Amino acid sequence: MDVKPVLPIAAYRVFTEGETTMNQRFTRYVFRTASLALLAGLALLIPAQSPGQVKGGGKGKQADFIPAGYDDYQNILDQVGVKKIRKGRDSKVPDTSSEATANIYKDSLPDLMTFKDGTKVTTADQWPKRRAEIVEVFEREVYGRIPKNVPKVTWEVTSTVEGVSGGIAIVTKTLVGHVDNSAFPKIKVDIQASFTVPKNAGGKVPILFQFGAAGPGGGGKGGGNSWTQQALNIGWGYGTINPGSIQGDNDKLREGIIGLTNKGEPRNPEDWGALRAWGWGVSCLIDYFEANPDSGVDPTKVCITGVSRYGKAALVTAAFDSRVAAGFVASSGAGGAKLHRHIFGELLENVSARNEYHWMAGNYLKYAAAESTAGEKTAADLPVDQHELIALCAPRLCFISNGIPPGDPNWIDARGSFMSTVLAGPAYKLLGKKDLGTPGNYLTDPMPAVNTLIGGELAWRQHDGGHTNGPNFPAFYEWAGKYLGTPGKGAKQ
Repeated sequence: MDVKPVLPIAAYRVFTEGETTMNQRFTRYVFRTASLALLAGLALLIPAQSPGQVKGGGKGKQADFIPAGYDDYQNILDQVGVKKIRKGRDSKVPDTSSEATANIYKDSLPDLMTFKDGTKVTTADQWPKRRAEIVEVFEREVYGRIPKNVPKVTWEVTSTVEGVSGGIAIVTKTLVGHVDNSAFPKIKVDIQASFTVPKNAGGKVPILFQFGAAGPGGGGKGGGNSWTQQALNIGWGYGTINPGSIQGDNDKLREGIIGLTNKGEPRNPEDWGALRAWGWGVSCLIDYFEANPDSGVDPTKVCITGVSRYGKAALVTAAFDSRVAAGFVASSGAGGAKLHRHIFGELLENVSARNEYHWMAGNYLKYAAAESTAGEKTAADLPVDQHELIALCAPRLCFISNGIPPGDPNWIDARGSFMSTVLAGPAYKLLGKKDLGTPGNYLTDPMPAVNTLIGGELAWRQHDGGHTNGPNFPAFYEWAGKYLGTPGKGAKQ
């Protein structure tokens, strides 16, 4: 798991081990969405579940085309020549993270505005070339490449329900994206998604998708409207996409879309991990909106959010697909917005461990190697870091969100995420957009007061809640609405 609070560990285990699977929760969501459309007042009483705690996939019987005893983790370690992985931070003991020792790798930090040949980036017309360099390294070494032979997706609308929510007439559609499995029928992938738009909007509307299950609630500390109702109130749509229906959140990388594309064979070290796979699913949704103008959704204003591992996925999605209008990245930790080189909370070694490696490309594991054919490597050897991932979003909107301890534990390293966001600023300024507006020294810039939004197209806000994006939804909608508009609120009934 990517979030491991120091206290209380026992309670945390009870909660996470009691989670239901993603598919079960999505089924409940579809039913609940229909109920919301018909009986909004009643539906708003249903308790919320934190989107940061949704898990896809899960343990189960191994597919019959995979040899008995196959160990995917060991297979990829062997491929990249790693003999021993360095142990990550232990969540079972008191947190020893300290800013005094967190920046030991600062001298190896890659310069965002320098080409690999040493030339400086000084003009906006140079950015596409620099961006391409950064993408290449992230694909090869960190998140993996989406194969060119990924199968075609055919979308089907399985349900259309009209109703009223908060006095606003709405239309909710449930989608299934059938992935062509004719090349390997033993694997079936059906992408599950659902979206709701105001029925009487004045035109196509912006939309915010969230990884995981939706449902009422999640309005944040102090109550208020659900995140879904907040979207409708400003004339936006909302939706969810089930990441577990794309690729399981587990080591079954010979199944799901990754396995289907590989025809059941193991990954190569540069192949995509689950984070890229989940992002690919969102890209397929944008394809759907581009091809179906009657959906009511503006395909140029699709936004994505997620918490925890799905915060990582939201950032990866927004960084790689330039059609994404805004990324709302919440409590994403290592592999998300925080600097790998900020040795605090969740570490590269944790993400490289058996329980998290499947999010990443196989090559990523090299940098956690205590022993390997290439020798020992650390985060200091990574040819990129996360400020460059955030910069890939430029000039588009990117909102980095975190909570505060103890609810949002040191594990997610809010300071490390702030540092990355500061460091990404020059790309936004180069392209004529506004960064955080701080002096620009990531080591000394003070974090703003909690519950204070700073920045322009690149924004930061740390709320006073826990491991959730809930308290930041009002700020996100107000901020994003300034750039993407609120093109016609749904008519009150």
